[in-house]
Formats: sequence, structure tokens, C-alpha cells
Amino acid sequence: MNRNLWAGSVLVGLVVLAALVSFVWTPHDPLQVDAAVRLSGPSADFWLGTDKFGRDVFSQLMVGARTTLYVGVIAVGVAAVVGTPLGILAGMSRRWLGEFVMRVNDLVLAFPALLLAIMFGAVFGASTVTAMIAIGFATIPSFARIARSGTLQVMSTEYVLAARSAGRSRPFVARRHVLPNIAGLVIVQCSVSFAIAVLAEAALSFLGFGTRPPTPSWGRMLQESQELLAVQPRLALVPGIAIAIAVLGFNLLGDGLRDRFDPRLERR
Repeated sequence: MNRNLWAGSVLVGLVVLAALVSFVWTPHDPLQVDAAVRLSGPSADFWLGTDKFGRDVFSQLMVGARTTLYVGVIAVGVAAVVGTPLGILAGMSRRWLGEFVMRVNDLVLAFPALLLAIMFGAVFGASTVTAMIAIGFATIPSFARIARSGTLQVMSTEYVLAARSAGRSRPFVARRHVLPNIAGLVIVQCSVSFAIAVLAEAALSFLGFGTRPPTPSWGRMLQESQELLAVQPRLALVPGIAIAIAVLGFNLLGDGLRDRFDPRLERR
């Protein structure tokens, strides 16, 4: 029994369920401001209480899950679609071309992801789209390195040598042999990168370079609660725990998928 896979699936499932349910139902309007109930504690009407503007924290948490997953899916999707072909190209090309691709990849990797995202936000303006592009661009090198490593292993196998001896073109070998055999590595990297994207989106929103008000975001919920830590720590704990659950879930899911795709690790 793969415990990491099951635990990760459950935690990720909770986040996904909250995001999906928020499309059709929330206990209250997450944007509704009511000064009469501001900073109320948990109750039957407000399950997790209200914030300093009188908005329902639980409703904001649900819609914030939607924002987090939206940014993560697009960012990781962009990184996988761009980084994986680059890695395959570097692994299958002549030495000089492969080295050139990876050196450019290393140059991008040298920039911290959060710093790169802040630069994007400063140049193009803070928004959800900017966050998605910045996080996706910063994650491309990870996919390229993983894909190149897997490609080099596949290219040294006998069936690839036989295909090349039979005159098969490089695009055919990449599509027929390389991509299916490195798909497991790419899927695992997607799960791990999703956890990084969750943290990056929360950090950008906290710093004011991510999702803009009034759209709910876990990072901005943290930012808005920092001045009330001494009197209402609940307002920081709720989004903080949500971020921790999401990151832990995707990391456990990635570990479980790695064990699943590598039978040698699963037997251990």
C-alpha cells in the first residue's frame, strides 16, 4: 500500500473539492462586507468567523482554493509544455546544441523564482495572469532538466538504437519512444512543481504582486491578518493551514507517484 500516494490524494482532493464546490455554493458571499459582524468568532452562521471587514472567512477560503488551483494548473501546464520539449531536444540533439539549450536553462534557473515573479509583477503589473506567467516561466528549467535526464537514459537503450538503425527520424523516436518513457518523470515533476506554485502564488499575493482585490486569495488573507496577529491569530492560522495542507498534499502525491512509477522504490 502506497501511503504517500493515498495521503497526498486525500489532501489534494480536499483542496480540489473546496474549489469545485465554491463554484456552486458558499455559506456567504465572500466579497460581502458587513461591519456589524467584523472580527466575529466561529459560530453557526460563520463557521470560521469573519475578518476585519466582516467577510466570511470560510467562504473566502473556498474561493481562495479556486484561485490557487487556477494559478497552479496554468503555471505548471505552461512549464511542462515548454520545458519538456526543450529537455527532449537537449537530450537528443548534437552536443553543442544540447549544451547551448541547457546553459540558457541554467541562466534562467539562477534567478530565484520569487524574485523573477516580483520582477514580472513590477514590469507588467500585479495580476493573476502575471503570477501564472511568472511562476510558469520560473518552473521551466526544472522540467527541462528532468526531461533531458530521462531522454539521455532512453536514448541509450537497445530499442532506440534499433529504431535509429532502421532509419527512424528523430521526431518519430521522440514521439514513439522518448516521451512515453519519461511521462512518469514529468507527471511527478508536475506534482512537485504544483506545490511550489502554491507557495509562490501565496507569497506574491502576500507581497501585493499576485491576485488583486477583491478576488479572494490565501496569500492576501495572510497579508490582511498580520496586523491582527496579537488579537485574532485565527485569521492567519486559517489560510496558513490551508496553504500547508495544499503544499503537503502535492508533495506527498509527488512522492507516491514517484514510488508508483519506479517499482524499485515501491518495494522498499
